[in-house]
This record gives sequence, structure tokens and C-alpha cells, in this order.
Amino acid sequence: MEEIVRAEGLKKTFTLSKKQQKIERTGETRRVAVNGLAFSAYRGEIYGLLGPNGAGKTTTLRMLSTLIKPDGGDAFLCGHSVVKDPEKVRDRIGFLTSDLKLEGFFTPDYLFDFFGAMHGVGKETLARRKKELFSRFGIDKFAEVRVRDLSTGMLQKVSLVVSIVHDPEVVIFDEPTNGLDVLTAKVVTDFLRELKGMGKSILLSTHIFSLVEKLCDRVGIIIDGRLAAEGTLEDIAQGNLEETFFRIYRERKGEIA
Repeated sequence: MEEIVRAEGLKKTFTLSKKQQKIERTGETRRVAVNGLAFSAYRGEIYGLLGPNGAGKTTTLRMLSTLIKPDGGDAFLCGHSVVKDPEKVRDRIGFLTSDLKLEGFFTPDYLFDFFGAMHGVGKETLARRKKELFSRFGIDKFAEVRVRDLSTGMLQKVSLVVSIVHDPEVVIFDEPTNGLDVLTAKVVTDFLRELKGMGKSILLSTHIFSLVEKLCDRVGIIIDGRLAAEGTLEDIAQGNLEETFFRIYRERKGEIA
């Protein structure tokens, strides 16, 4: 199999503000969010990072997407280092997160063209991509509606299509179905399967067991910023992912204690 994503000892530490210390009732001034994380994902597969809130999933994906720099280690996407060649990495990835804020004044039509121009997509290709994606997600009827007037589900669809306007090789999703109604969630998961069928490599983070079971070829369980287990569902779960996860979680917490 062709390795398309490789993380090598990724580490990220954050400084806690006095407000954060007070809220969390801790005297810690620094917190390690990701600690020596290493894993690989391959072309044409869906790889899931599974873990509880605060496990380091989002921080990991942000480092892979070059939004933040690792304090240690490196990662390679399509052979390019996130530390040394972030621009080349960005050309080959699409990143979708619930934190993506689209300016409410603009329309989906304008935003698609704007992001397409940012990625250097030609006019003819851009027009074709817009027609295909807007029709696929039902955005065409809302193309001229301002973002601030769109429903949460439609806004998520718009965020998705602008993130893949340039037809990236690697698609990275942070909690892809978080906050979506069941109909919109199905549209998103069906599209992920389609992307896989097109040979795309998909990396997603989630805390939802059923999503991993439905979509992922392989999964990495992440706890306290470390990889606790990795493999296919058959290798790791042996029939019950939820029970396996909590067993690993208790074991890992016991080791730390």
C-alpha cells in the first residue's frame, strides 16, 4: 500500500492562561496536548482517530493541516513535510472543521469562487466543480443566499464544498458529523465513501463509535495525546469497538496513575 500520511513523533504543548487554570482548577501552566504521536495512513483508505474530548485529536489534525506547527516531530503528507514544506502540503489537502467560520455577508457562490481562486483553480474547472458539488449537496438552490441566512446543515455543506474546491488528494475532517441532523450527516458520510471510491485518502477524527464502524478501514485510538492502539477494526475491536475502547482507556489511565 502507498503511504500517503505519516506522522513521526508529533508533539504539541500549550500554555494555559490564568482563566483556563481557574476554570480547570489546576496550577499547571503548560499542557501537553499531543505527545510523540506516530501513525500512517494509506492511499484510498479512511483512517479514523478515535478518542474522547481533549485527547489531542483536533490538535493533531491542525498540525497535519499546517494550521499550527508541532513543537517536536514532523508529519509527511504526499511526501511533503508539514514543518519544511507547508505550502506544498496545503496544495494537496482539504481540511474541514466545525471551527471554520465563513463570513456571513457572502454567498456560497462567491465563497466557492474565492476559495477556488486561492487554490489557483482554472475558471472552466471551477465552473464544472461548482456545478457538480452544488448539485450533489443541494446548494444550487441557495447559491445566492447569504451565509448568515443558511441553516446549520446547509452551512456545513457549504463548508465542505469550499474545502475540497481544488479536488485535493487528502481530505481531513475534524468531527465531520458533529452537530448535524441525521439527514445531513448521512449526506456527508455517503460523500466520504464516494471520495474513498475515487481513490482519495481520508483522515477523520471522531468520538462516535458507530461512525468509525461504518466508515473506517483502520483506526487509531488516541488517549492523552498518545496512540494507545492502531489497526483494522477486526485487529483492535474483535467485534465490539466500544467495549475495546473503554478497556484500553481504563488500562491507559491505570498506567498513568
